[in-house]
Amino acid sequence: MTKRTGAEALAGGGDGDGDGGTVVSVGDGWESDDGGGGACRPDDGGGKGVVAAFGQTLKTLRLREGLDRAEFGSRIGYSAATVASFEQGRRIPSPRTIERADEVLGAGGLLCVWKEEVERAQYPVFFQGMATLEKEAVELVSYSMPVLNGLLQTEEYMRGLLGMRRPPLDEETTEQRVAARLARQDIFDRQPAPFLSFVLDESLLRRPYGGKTVLRGQLEHLLLIGQKRNVEIQIMPLDREDNAGVNGPFTVVTRRDGKKFVYAEARGIGSLETDPEQGVLAAALYGIIRSQALSPRESTEFIERLLGSP
Repeated sequence: MTKRTGAEALAGGGDGDGDGGTVVSVGDGWESDDGGGGACRPDDGGGKGVVAAFGQTLKTLRLREGLDRAEFGSRIGYSAATVASFEQGRRIPSPRTIERADEVLGAGGLLCVWKEEVERAQYPVFFQGMATLEKEAVELVSYSMPVLNGLLQTEEYMRGLLGMRRPPLDEETTEQRVAARLARQDIFDRQPAPFLSFVLDESLLRRPYGGKTVLRGQLEHLLLIGQKRNVEIQIMPLDREDNAGVNGPFTVVTRRDGKKFVYAEARGIGSLETDPEQGVLAAALYGIIRSQALSPRESTEFIERLLGSP
């Protein structure tokens, strides 16, 4: 098994020549309660360098315009303390914030050229390849348990998961991780729309992470997401005698060129599989899981019954 970064894997492992590999990271997971979408604090040296350089550029342009942090922050919708975090590389701004800052500072695109690199830096090295794949996906299918796929989570559900971390996360880290995961959900509004399919273990619909009110909001959110024409949500009932997903959650992403990539996670170890054969096998496995689950219509009715129960 070859261990490479996410970017290296996409460049070298998915070229169809059969030389596949697996990218492995021990620690920050994708969907689990450690932050799903990765930390917004850059964990690798390269990411820290990018964020630090961006922050210094932002500060230089702000000072050139004669703005203090409080005034500049008010114009882009943040506090002076948050602006300081951006400039010192302790917090990563969203692409929209970068665009707004570029406009306010009259940077003429100087800040916008950083958007892609800065956005990538918010994820652990191993997940950067997967984050890129999500943006390029024409199809994404996912089997979820014991927590929902991050693409489906409400903000309150995210906070409920993050709040269970031990040792606890500080407030700034929590905010950063919530922002990173929410940003990934742009996939639902992208055009052309990718096909998105999710099979959820029934247990996910019954675990009140964050409280019963949060769970109810999450169930309502699933119904709304399931109404999108390019999205199918199916439930795997607990009473099913056959479930091909017993080995755990995984996601298969298909790129425009037809190549498939598999992401899996267990006990804090995340892996992005770039071997074409494994991609085909995982897609076939997902097809079996879908056939064993409730249909999308039956799943909608199942969730509605849960919402209607006391």
